[in-house]
Amino acid sequence: MPFDDAKGLAIAIEEARAGMKEGGVPIGGALISEDGTVLGRGHNMRFQKGSAILHGEMSTLENAGRLAGSVYKNCTMYTTLSPCYMCSGACVMYGVKRIVMGENSTFVGGEDFVRAQGIELVNMDSQECKDMMAQFIKERPSDWFEDIGE
Repeated sequence: MPFDDAKGLAIAIEEARAGMKEGGVPIGGALISEDGTVLGRGHNMRFQKGSAILHGEMSTLENAGRLAGSVYKNCTMYTTLSPCYMCSGACVMYGVKRIVMGENSTFVGGEDFVRAQGIELVNMDSQECKDMMAQFIKERPSDWFEDIGE
């Protein structure tokens, strides 16, 4: 039986909230295997670490450490927001089986690209995720536009 998507997204939301408390962008992620093992979890660390690439999904992959390529093939990447092209590309490169996102009303990333690569994409349409992003964008619009490269 596959892992419960609501539980996976809840972990990503915990990470997003941690990032927000640290003064960062509230986007979190979790890489979870089909049996429910959390292989990695993380949140956007661009502001905290002065990083150009540590979006929530990239931080999650970094925290998972080195894994055999075959491991990713049975994993889901949970993320609170539609993954940008960089994060989508990393999921495609490693062959992540599924991506479950909290929402894509705030931002639509590489969704068509991900689907074209045969990765299942699920939108949970989470009001909690939308509210976190709306608060961040209202309070720090220039930081948001920097984060998405605009």
